[in-house]
Amino acid sequence: MIGNDVIDLQQSRQESNWQRKGFLEKLFSEEEQCFIANSSDPEIIIWLMWSMKEAAYKILNRQTKKREFIPKKLICKILSQTCFSATGQVFYIGNIYHTRTFLADDFIHTIAVNDLEDLDLVVEIDKKEMLKDINGIPWLCITNSNQYKAASNSNHGRFEKTVTIKSK
Repeated sequence: MIGNDVIDLQQSRQESNWQRKGFLEKLFSEEEQCFIANSSDPEIIIWLMWSMKEAAYKILNRQTKKREFIPKKLICKILSQTCFSATGQVFYIGNIYHTRTFLADDFIHTIAVNDLEDLDLVVEIDKKEMLKDINGIPWLCITNSNQYKAASNSNHGRFEKTVTIKSK
């Protein structure tokens, strides 16, 4: 399964004051808050971890068909980070979601998958190829067949990303 999230950093700066009282406490565990506080660039770490949570949540929503506001229950662990990318994991009640994040000057884009090896098989697709089911969950229709495969769509501000896992 797959999930993804994109954050327009310019828009997040206009709409979200992450430094206001209670913001971090509402969204992040104590350990995550500590990681943010000790970071050399807390703003980027906040949006990196938020995008990891959102991408993993899209898989969880696909699995359960439940919509809940549970960011503090989705626990992020950043495994590696450069100025251009990061890898990590998101934990939720016995589930592990593997993430890869692309860090650009103006956006952050995270992809989450259940199976680690699927991270190397993720491809961007045209949103026009995607359909949504009655639960609002996106699917890619396989051309000339009645088969569908999981897809994920995310948009924020000036950016939109639609992804799927290519066949092995």
